[in-house]
Amino acid sequence: MGLIVSGLIGFFTALLYACILYWLDRYEKEPLLLLGGVFLWGAVIAAGSAFIINTFLGLGIYIFTNSSVLTDIATGSIVAPLVEETLKGLAVLAVFLVFHNEFDSILDGIIFAGVAALGFAATENTYYIYTYGFQQGGWSGLISLTFIRVILVGWQHPFYTSFLGIGLAIARLNKNWGIRILAPLLGLAAGMFAHGLHNTIAAFLPSGWPGTVIGTAIDWTGWFVMFIIIIWATWREQQNLKKYLAAEVQAGTVSPALLRTASSGWLQMFARIAALINGKYRKTARFYQVCGEYAHKRRQYDLLGDEGGNLARVQKLRSEMVQLAPFAQV
Repeated sequence: MGLIVSGLIGFFTALLYACILYWLDRYEKEPLLLLGGVFLWGAVIAAGSAFIINTFLGLGIYIFTNSSVLTDIATGSIVAPLVEETLKGLAVLAVFLVFHNEFDSILDGIIFAGVAALGFAATENTYYIYTYGFQQGGWSGLISLTFIRVILVGWQHPFYTSFLGIGLAIARLNKNWGIRILAPLLGLAAGMFAHGLHNTIAAFLPSGWPGTVIGTAIDWTGWFVMFIIIIWATWREQQNLKKYLAAEVQAGTVSPALLRTASSGWLQMFARIAALINGKYRKTARFYQVCGEYAHKRRQYDLLGDEGGNLARVQKLRSEMVQLAPFAQV
């Protein structure tokens, strides 16, 4: 029973956090099937492989040092960050390479990275809550570990992996090959550094509540910075929508009311609710999705030219937007 409850907690809370990330992607939602794929990669491939590799390398360090203390520190501060960020990052890299057209902005990079990392966290949290919570302290231990793993450090893995997502997004939107190569490497290195720093600080903090308070304050400061980046990235997407749809208003393709709704996450949400009631949800949801995709592709065309057929995609999206506009809920 303890294992079942631990699994339910680990995966339910990770999926809940993934829903929050999905909600934050206000103007151009990523495909749910693709997000589900990166989540499963994190939960199964990345988490399973990391457990095997970390255990194997940790055993090697112990044989070499003959010290459990040094082994724990080296594994937590060096091995785990290198292994885990690489394995989680492979899912984000796969989206970047295979589903290039879905990787449109810094916010997209954060979303894909965060969801992959939450898949990893679901499995890891299940293991920790059951092994170090329930098995060592019964139900009270399970509750205590749940509070630590879900509330206090629940956003750690998405925070680390988001740096790679940002780096890949910067590469996506640049012509300079130096930036295209360097940005993802720096993003991966930043995630590994943040991961290692967290584990190192945790190893040397005083035990009990003083150490927990200090560690939480440090962790949440990092999360706050990433949240500010997300707010900025969302604002940038809103400005792109306003810029490129304004020309469509002048051309008569989109009404001013549709532009106001398309460029407001809250108005879009209310419009979708109203459309659900009056039977126009499918076309309404698709219209605002197309608006977001159109703005991204127009920006990419301006930045990169007809790279990979951007112009054809812009024209196709514009045609679909014209067809859907009369049926969209404002």
